[in-house]
Amino acid sequence: MKRNHVNNSLTTLLGLLCLCSAVFAQDKKESDAGVGPGSFTENGAWIPQGAEAMDGLKMGPFVNLPDGGILTIDGHQCFISSDEGLHWQAYPIFADSMKYDIRPERALIRTSSGVIILAFANDKERANWNWNPEISDSPGAILPTYTVRSLDGGKTWEEPQKLHDEWTGAIRDIIETTDGNIVFTTMMMRHSPGHHTVLTYTSKDQGKSWLRSNVIDLGGVGHHSGVTESTLVQLKDGRLWMLMRTNWGTFWEVYSNDDGLKWDDVKTTTIDASASPGLLKRLASGRLVLIWNRRNPEGQHSYPLVGGDLQWSETPASVHREELSIAFSEDDGKNWSKPVVIAKCTPKMKYMNLPGGAKDLSYPYALEAKPGELWITTWRGGLRLKLKEADFVR
Repeated sequence: MKRNHVNNSLTTLLGLLCLCSAVFAQDKKESDAGVGPGSFTENGAWIPQGAEAMDGLKMGPFVNLPDGGILTIDGHQCFISSDEGLHWQAYPIFADSMKYDIRPERALIRTSSGVIILAFANDKERANWNWNPEISDSPGAILPTYTVRSLDGGKTWEEPQKLHDEWTGAIRDIIETTDGNIVFTTMMMRHSPGHHTVLTYTSKDQGKSWLRSNVIDLGGVGHHSGVTESTLVQLKDGRLWMLMRTNWGTFWEVYSNDDGLKWDDVKTTTIDASASPGLLKRLASGRLVLIWNRRNPEGQHSYPLVGGDLQWSETPASVHREELSIAFSEDDGKNWSKPVVIAKCTPKMKYMNLPGGAKDLSYPYALEAKPGELWITTWRGGLRLKLKEADFVR
């Protein structure tokens, strides 16, 4: 009996030592990666406690379907899942898939009338991109903006509509207003010198036809200059509010009083941001959420700059994308909660695509899969996670 008692005690002690070693090893891994308590995704990104990896999930954007399923786009197909993204049923979008290639930066919505609308730039028609450093321009560059609709929940799709031929840097967001109008953000390159501008299209008939807004052109010189990659939301007073990516250290904002037909009151915000797109979304709670890359890493006051050479841009810019942050607003964007880092690049990651080889978690999408539960994915860096709003509102 005494021997069994000793053996049991030794077994318990060894178990505790193994547990402590495992905890120490995990802490050391987190310390070596320069992060705090949390876990790592399949791609090697660190995520904090309260966030859960959804490894293997498609990129998004997603929309919720009435039967509890979700729908997304990948390549030139529509995909529908009835088990939270574990399995997918594919449906073709185009009668001739050889004519279309949907870029990763796209926008997707299911309207209150049940119409699925996809806005995208068609890589198959990408042409004449030949940046000339002598003139800081790529004259005649083409990358068209399109929309396409489905009236049966993504199983079949109508013929796509081309809205413009000019170079579309990215399409990032789409909303339905309280009046039932559909508005999406896109871009249009300008020349002599080359730089980017932002505009929107508005549909008053569920995507059958579209009206183009005024073009927001704040100038610039370079293939990443100007205003770009905007996100928008409707405020409680009925106005539309749009945040635009810039090279100037903050988002710039602009407002519309007529559901995106005309934009004015362009100015800077106090939201610090790198040269990277953010995502605004109205949640079921009524709060606004913003997901974005801040100008500098958490707790730091600087980051290496690129540009200022009249090629990338006319002014040096931070392209910090090594952390993705989240913040919430209770008062329609007047004030924001303290930003919280929800994902961070680590040495485990192999995704290196920025000037100087910096790692990259950017171009976020967000789905409120159920009230208070957010699925957040990124194009760059392959982030896939979910979190609860209540755990990150601070």
